[in-house]
Amino acid sequence: MHQLKSPEKPLKSKCANHGTKLTVKRELILSILLSSEKAMSAYEIVEQCDKGFGQALSPMSVYRILEFLESKQLVHKINIANKYVACSHINHDKPHFVSQFLFCSICQRVDEVPLPQSRSSALIKNAVSKGFEPLTTHIELNCICANCLTNGTTNQ
Repeated sequence: MHQLKSPEKPLKSKCANHGTKLTVKRELILSILLSSEKAMSAYEIVEQCDKGFGQALSPMSVYRILEFLESKQLVHKINIANKYVACSHINHDKPHFVSQFLFCSICQRVDEVPLPQSRSSALIKNAVSKGFEPLTTHIELNCICANCLTNGTTNQ
């Protein structure tokens, strides 16, 4: 059995305050993401549920749960890789603003960096002024992390 980071009690009450429940399956998937050191695809989560915890979940169920967790801003989808990470501000009560995600295309590590409100507002204003409507609440940068650069693993 793998060791998981469990969502903290305030998180469960936070969900309850929004009229939602952190079910056993939602909690399992969120715990897997909290325990992971890299972004994970839905299929990697399915495999982890099955092999690590004896829970057989269909990919469609995992996608639905991820969609729910994303709608509650508990996880983020990294679109450039079609993978998911737990929100690094998951236990904060502060409003969730625009974040910048630094995604290592080699090791799949993701760092979430909050953008100051003024900077994110300016980015949105720029998009709107050019006739675009932003569809996501975050910005992604495809990168290579310092660890991969140091280890010389820059081949994709």
